[in-house]
Amino acid sequence: MAHYRFRIVNVFAESTFGGNPLCVFEDGRGLSDAQMLALARQFNLSETTFILPSEQADANVRIFTPGYEMRFAGHPTLGTAHVIRALRGSGDALTLSFKAGVVPVRAHGDVWTLTAPAEGAPLVREVALPRAEVAALVGLQADDLLAAPVWVDTGADQLLIPLKHPDAVRRAAPVSTLLERWPLSSLGRKTGYVFAFDDAPGDGANPSANTGTRQVVARYFFTTQGGGVSEDPGTGSACANLGGWLISTGHALPASLRVSQGDQIDRPCRLQLDLSEDRAIRVGGRVIELGQGTITL
Repeated sequence: MAHYRFRIVNVFAESTFGGNPLCVFEDGRGLSDAQMLALARQFNLSETTFILPSEQADANVRIFTPGYEMRFAGHPTLGTAHVIRALRGSGDALTLSFKAGVVPVRAHGDVWTLTAPAEGAPLVREVALPRAEVAALVGLQADDLLAAPVWVDTGADQLLIPLKHPDAVRRAAPVSTLLERWPLSSLGRKTGYVFAFDDAPGDGANPSANTGTRQVVARYFFTTQGGGVSEDPGTGSACANLGGWLISTGHALPASLRVSQGDQIDRPCRLQLDLSEDRAIRVGGRVIELGQGTITL
């Protein structure tokens, strides 16, 4: 029998039971793809990661949901980096290799920040549905939209739905009878990231007119195996895609934003989004370790 140690951490957490939970296996060597997927299903968290050796980075990381493997995801990146530092006893600057590319990660205490793997301009494409229909998918009206929904890809493509007011974000509720109409990402997934600026110092309809730190309220919905929709507490990859959306819409750079997510499901997450003058997209948040254990196979 083989023994595999794991840790449970909460990412983007401001308190012990806040943030987005993650299971990190300290050493994934010897596990098959099928076993990794089975373990992700066993823990039934949004993602489970497995640390492996890498020739091009400090570690190779594989990310599994209960249904499939992911090329990249934000909170698994930060949570895994936190575990790697704990295992090594040092290392506030790491590089992690994913299927989407090599991602640099840095820490200041227990606050970790990643640089999104996007190279060059963010990939943005139109949605093949009318604006009103996209709004209806999440129980809203076309008038709630700040701008046209679009696909954005800075490591993992997701559907971004900009809204005029935080109240619309809080009112959003995916309509079960319309799930079959949800558009698919390039990886065959159905997702929706709704967001609105909370305290914009300028005109919210003109992102390029705003400078300084801004507050954002966001929610992330995704369809689950067997039907239905779930809500993710804190989504680093979607936050990075928000950065890509801001860049593509001409937001003034550099920029700093504070994103609140997860409050509607009692798992408050706080994400820091920073955009540099050279268009680098950085997403950060606090990581808190909750516990450790061993699986025997």
